Amino acid sequence: MASMATTAFHAATAANRACLSSIAASSASPASCRSVSFSSFRLAAASGLPGLSLSSASVRGGFVRLQSDGVSKVSVQGMPVQVRADSSASAGPKSGSSTFKVAVLGAAGGIGQPLSLLIKMSPFVSELRLYDIANVKGVAADLSHCNTPAQVSAYTGAGELAGALKDVDLVIIPAGVPRKPGMTRDDLFNINAGIVRSLVEAVADHCPNALINIISNPVNSTVPIAAEVLKAKGVYDPKKVFGVTTLDVVRANTFVAQKKNLRLIDVNVPVIGGHAGITILPLLSKTKPTVEFMPEEVEELTVRIQNAGTEVVEAKAGAGSATLSMAYAAARFAESCMRGLDGDSDVYECAYVQSEVTDLPFFATTVKLGKKGVEEIVGEDLSGLTEYEKKAVEALKAELKGSIEKGVQFANKQAAAV
Repeated sequence: MASMATTAFHAATAANRACLSSIAASSASPASCRSVSFSSFRLAAASGLPGLSLSSASVRGGFVRLQSDGVSKVSVQGMPVQVRADSSASAGPKSGSSTFKVAVLGAAGGIGQPLSLLIKMSPFVSELRLYDIANVKGVAADLSHCNTPAQVSAYTGAGELAGALKDVDLVIIPAGVPRKPGMTRDDLFNINAGIVRSLVEAVADHCPNALINIISNPVNSTVPIAAEVLKAKGVYDPKKVFGVTTLDVVRANTFVAQKKNLRLIDVNVPVIGGHAGITILPLLSKTKPTVEFMPEEVEELTVRIQNAGTEVVEAKAGAGSATLSMAYAAARFAESCMRGLDGDSDVYECAYVQSEVTDLPFFATTVKLGKKGVEEIVGEDLSGLTEYEKKAVEALKAELKGSIEKGVQFANKQAAAV
């Protein structure tokens, strides 16, 4: 399984490769190579964001520094990346492949705005449709000035929602109220549950074949709500509905790398369960690269990862929640979904999906993404657990079960009232 933090770019000529070789040989400034394009080079984002690509695979002079181990460090459009020769690498969208129409519902919000910017940067996106109940036209105007290929359009209010969704391939839903100090994800339920229900009803009517990435909290409940709405509409495909838990993985990778002084780009920690409190379970025993943890380190890291959202809410002192890191994580997951749709056969992410790996109907584990959404659920995540992890799984299941049932009951009650 390839690193989930890996993407690839290709394209260039032997002349460019020769230029790169001459830089390596002389250790000279690459200023004479005004534009160096790498042919079949694998680019792994140092930030861990796969494929937040770059509208071009071109690396301009002055940004390349060669190291003796053959790895180049490059900054492309401000993003530091590593470049390794790899004849099997493939770039952004595959040659001759389609790009995708993406709708962001809640695009004017604290998560929606930075998320929309990151999606605008993707070479996989041909159309970016931004929807919100207010203030979205300004966001679209601002983004439309960015010189990346995706065409941006804005849709305001319920009357324009159908236009935002018509024939899209991927729907991302960050809509809802943010967390405030003292609030839990469950405190958000009564407001956000209704928002997700109404938006997913529109998805069912106007783009029933789209992949749906749900960010709106509490994800443990909003994903079951979405599933019930789609079932009622007769268009439910469990392979296409995702609760985005990537932020938990991003945090786990970051905190472990800091704790163990590892290169962040090398670290991957699977995170299973759900997306709130104790339902978030980082499987530290399965960290790659293999690393030893003392029992107190396991406890400390697990609790910090579980409470990381609260850490940000408190640090912002009422001014917001984890909007930037959530946007980053959501962009990573969206990019992975599009890579799967594009035919990449090696795309893996953790996500909260309908699953049979436990006795619960929904559970977050590693999934393989493909042209139809979930191609495979990787059950190995739950094998070979430590005693600490086994106990944590049993503890989280009771909490997660209640959240799932709450979402299902809400959806069914609303359906009965119609």
